[in-house]
Amino acid sequence: MRRKRDNRFLFKKGSDKLEVLNKYIIFKTGEEEYGIHIGSVISVEKAQAANPVPKLPAFVRGIMKVRDELIPIIDVEHCFYQTPLSSIEDARMIVVRTEAIPVGLLVKEANDIVEIQEEEKKQIGLAGYGRTNYFTAVASLKDRLITIVDADLFTASLEGIADIAAYMKEAAENS
Repeated sequence: MRRKRDNRFLFKKGSDKLEVLNKYIIFKTGEEEYGIHIGSVISVEKAQAANPVPKLPAFVRGIMKVRDELIPIIDVEHCFYQTPLSSIEDARMIVVRTEAIPVGLLVKEANDIVEIQEEEKKQIGLAGYGRTNYFTAVASLKDRLITIVDADLFTASLEGIADIAAYMKEAAENS
């Protein structure tokens, strides 16, 4: 059994004491801003066309090789708003490692890293709603609201992700 990792906090290197960092990659999809903890993020890259695979769920754009690993590309706008991202020309891909499988999250923008303190986060009632339990809080900053997304919960909520993870594992073993 794999141990669940706790990526909520990272520690600053090179200091005499450990300082807890609550940094989030801020991304935009639809017209809203979302944050994902940097502990889950492998990289942020310019989006590229994914290799389509027939019969995958509509939110999966295809698969792509990133750092010698095949990963599915998830259209976050499709997942959140049931509308596919219209153009990937200026889009970004946030590559995250989750309990289920590493995935590429296709988003409109991902240009910002923000430190969000615990006291800036407000729990939202929608977190209890089973279909959006991956929205864990809303950060209320000076001039913006950022909805915090848990990468593990989001990926686990995707229909068919267990089948995709099994397929990707088998493909990796056979290559």
